[in-house]
Amino acid sequence: MNDEEDRSTLNQDLEYDIEIFNLSKDYRLKNNKIVHALRDVNLKVKKGEILGLLGPNGAGKTTLVSILSTLARPTSGTAKILGYDIIKQIHSVKMSIGLMFGPEMIYHRLTGYRNLKYYSRLYGISNYKERIKELAEKFNLADWMDQYVDKYSRGMQLKLALARILLIKPKVLFMDEPLLGLDPKSVLDLIEILKNFNQTIVLTSHQMNIVEKLCDRIAFLKEGEIIKVDTQTNYKDYLLKEITYKIEIINKKSELFKEFQDLSFIHNIINEKDYITFNIKDRASFPSIFNILKDYPVRGFNEIQPNLEELFLKFA
Repeated sequence: MNDEEDRSTLNQDLEYDIEIFNLSKDYRLKNNKIVHALRDVNLKVKKGEILGLLGPNGAGKTTLVSILSTLARPTSGTAKILGYDIIKQIHSVKMSIGLMFGPEMIYHRLTGYRNLKYYSRLYGISNYKERIKELAEKFNLADWMDQYVDKYSRGMQLKLALARILLIKPKVLFMDEPLLGLDPKSVLDLIEILKNFNQTIVLTSHQMNIVEKLCDRIAFLKEGEIIKVDTQTNYKDYLLKEITYKIEIINKKSELFKEFQDLSFIHNIINEKDYITFNIKDRASFPSIFNILKDYPVRGFNEIQPNLEELFLKFA
């Protein structure tokens, strides 16, 4: 180990497992046009944090994960994983991380056991028999380990792919759209496993329900730039600049809709089947609203909580 790598053995004392400094990535197309996949990205991820990377297709999410996991090199800038430089200390980075794209990362013509044994040997895991048994039980795959992977369901294949990564006990795990196409039960199972991983995770996904259940913070990318990084709570507070309400009403709905249109403190009124939805800036308007509603046969009055999908659409 050289002096540069030896210096990074102190990484257990670092506050951040991932530090990104002015990272950019350009691609030159066949027509010589330059595409800026990433533009001066700066980001820090704390030890043990689960960070969600969100953004529309082409925002740069997969490019960022590929660079951080050493599959691609940046055009400029750099990053550190556990204190190791992704350009100067590639081997140390690779030995410290796990990367999951999906079931394509396992061999379908081998049994589950032989898949895990192969990767155990590749990474020099001496107690691989015990580790494989432990993970097979944890992922409810024990009865399937002697079966060929092409006989597994997609959910089982994804569990095996994740088990393969956890064999090496990575301190940082990168996951790029890992749970696409899974049934709800398998999604919940894998979310529970990831929650108990207790290491740093960077996750890209378009599945907002997964991001909401897993992520501590969320970074939104658009056209190669990070436009906002924050907690889910703060994102939702951002959306709550106006409060949305939904009134269930069948009779006299048109009259109520018209009366609401004449009120200056009510905005974005939508007349739906059996419902009226509207926004107000604060709850101080409640007495005036309830004074109107007492003359109508209202069947329900609910506040609509914002979700990440609304936020995704807002930033996308």
